[in-house]
Amino acid sequence: MKEKITTLYHILYQAYGPQGWWPGDSPLEVAVGAILTQNTNWKNVATAIARLKQAGLLNAEALFELPQEELVEHIRPAGYYNIKARRLKSFLAFLFSAYGGSLEEMAAAELEEVRQQLLAVKGIGPETADSILLYALEKPIFVVDAYTFRILSRHNLISDPSSYDQLQSIFLQALPPDTALYKEYHALLVQTGKDCCRPRPRCEACPVQGFHGCP
Repeated sequence: MKEKITTLYHILYQAYGPQGWWPGDSPLEVAVGAILTQNTNWKNVATAIARLKQAGLLNAEALFELPQEELVEHIRPAGYYNIKARRLKSFLAFLFSAYGGSLEEMAAAELEEVRQQLLAVKGIGPETADSILLYALEKPIFVVDAYTFRILSRHNLISDPSSYDQLQSIFLQALPPDTALYKEYHALLVQTGKDCCRPRPRCEACPVQGFHGCP
């Protein structure tokens, strides 16, 4: 499996090149983006983040003190804005209670400790927690998502059903604990999923067509 996972990465990297994920000017912006991107596309999230920036609200203290009903109006473009405002507020409450509002202090804590803390925050699941850990806190954890499940399943590398933890462990066992590599690989899988490995696949355009049993 290690060889297959490594080969898949090299094929995708050669096809698409470096992706430069995650867009964001600060760890907080990345963390906010990870929460807002649930159930929407990045274009909508970028619009919501731009509105927060324009209002001078993209810092932990300002967001923490901002009334939830006002936060809702700023993040409305991201969709599900009432739910996401509550989730952002829950995350910020955790950040201030556990780390005094400092993502730098949070980043200094042990990976597994922070991961369990994030998973205990209402509305933050494994994918969002790991996105914050990897992209905002620079922790070596692999993020998996629906694209990852679909691509590996279609290439007969996993069997259905596979849990999030099972799929994540495949990458963690096959790859060295390299934050930059994990970022790049996840981004490449997302790009492949968007371009080719859609619910109705475009196999003729896929750079990994024919890899490991895929038509």
